[in-house]
Amino acid sequence: MKIRFIPGVIFSVMALSTSLLAQTPLPTGGAGVPAVPSATNETLRARAKALELPTPYVPPPGDPLSHHAAGLAKVVCSAVFISGFDVDFAVENLGYFTSPYAERAKLGKPVVDYKTKSVSVALPDGKVRVARFFGDQGAVTIPEKEDGIFFAPVKVKKNLPDPMTQPWPMGDVLPKEPLPDGLDAAKLARAVDAAFANPESLTAAFVVTWKGRLIAERYGDRVNLDTPLEAWSMGKSLAATLLGLLIKDGVYDLWQPAPIPEWQAAGDPRGKIRIADLAHMSSGLRIRAPQDPDFDPNGPYPDHVYLYTGAINAFKYAATRPLQWPPATVGRYHNTDPVLVNYLIRLAVEKRGEEYLSYPQRALFDKIGIRSMLIETDPWGNFLTQGYDYGSARDWARLANLYLQDGVWNGQRMLPEGFVKFSRTAAPAWVADLRPNYGGLFWINSDDRFPLPRDVYYMAGAGGQITLIDPAHDLVVVRLGHFKGATPGAVDLNKALALLVEALPKK
Repeated sequence: MKIRFIPGVIFSVMALSTSLLAQTPLPTGGAGVPAVPSATNETLRARAKALELPTPYVPPPGDPLSHHAAGLAKVVCSAVFISGFDVDFAVENLGYFTSPYAERAKLGKPVVDYKTKSVSVALPDGKVRVARFFGDQGAVTIPEKEDGIFFAPVKVKKNLPDPMTQPWPMGDVLPKEPLPDGLDAAKLARAVDAAFANPESLTAAFVVTWKGRLIAERYGDRVNLDTPLEAWSMGKSLAATLLGLLIKDGVYDLWQPAPIPEWQAAGDPRGKIRIADLAHMSSGLRIRAPQDPDFDPNGPYPDHVYLYTGAINAFKYAATRPLQWPPATVGRYHNTDPVLVNYLIRLAVEKRGEEYLSYPQRALFDKIGIRSMLIETDPWGNFLTQGYDYGSARDWARLANLYLQDGVWNGQRMLPEGFVKFSRTAAPAWVADLRPNYGGLFWINSDDRFPLPRDVYYMAGAGGQITLIDPAHDLVVVRLGHFKGATPGAVDLNKALALLVEALPKK
């Protein structure tokens, strides 16, 4: 491994392994203080059953293998046309969440058509699922028996100068001055080394900022500081941010009933779901998700994943689910809730007469120096920030620093006062479930998942995508990796974090 030092920043190139590893939860870090109460699957199931409403469950339609094929076509299409990876690398290493590795052996090898910018995956019965690249809307899954999409793609203009003409964070020019006094450069280098220690971790990017300054970064093979990488559910926190902008504008209030059009009929119990309940992942809507304590992998295909792979109008699907529990009583990690936050964003932007697909760039990205982020859509042009989003590690660090600065950027308040506190405070329904580790579309380190203070909050995505915000240490850490390396990558990350804290000045 070769490391090139630039004042205050660390770079290198790391070869990636292709050994097969299953994804498991991140290990706990042990903060050395008493643990918060925790729930078991048994207690979670019992409490949920006691509160359950007598509404029917209708599973998603279609053949699960066809959904897996659609997921694979989309993952490969994004990898090739957004991240710049080749097909074989993508099939072996990326996107297991919507197309499990074992299921890929049942499908034909993805075929890339560079002329139409599409990827096709054949099923054993001869059917073919297709995803096509539509520029700034990314790769979109084409519905079965259709040959196109139901919206007009939009070119998203970036109102930002060349990043090499602006200093960080609005640009990519880094300071030439030495590291600030008190930072231990040797320990900092060891921390970065630890993030890449195991080749099987497939770590793709590691970026650290302290007090807003970028103090360390390194990239893996095939990746550089501009490469947009799959971030998965880190995009949920991006959806929260876009919602926060609209709340700051006075369009919405967190505590108002969510004005979803499908819930406005008299007597519809979903009309009591507040916007905050959606952000808290506690709407009570009835779907199945792999994270559920009672999830049966042999049961129907989960709606949580179908909202990626179904090639449906995701907003309409989520909005038409019935209630399983009264709102704000049970906390569940269900994609319906961030999908409906995105629905509210679209309703508000279009009601103001603004163009929807460019809204994130002009309202947020342009203002904090983000150039690489791309949010993919369903075939109706609805943003799928519950997990179909791409961005460079530096750009995720920029977003995290907006939160570290309490929603203020360059002296301008972008998020309303109290919004960051809401985002990092445990949701009441999750507290009631004895799982106080989810806030407002951000996770919370209350379960000692990382060797950092318990008030650390973070964006997290499948396959080992993490952006940590540590107010006590004025620290932001971004770790992005290729999906296959999630398990050893979690171990490497925790070792890196422990070393990183040692490198910081002692208070």
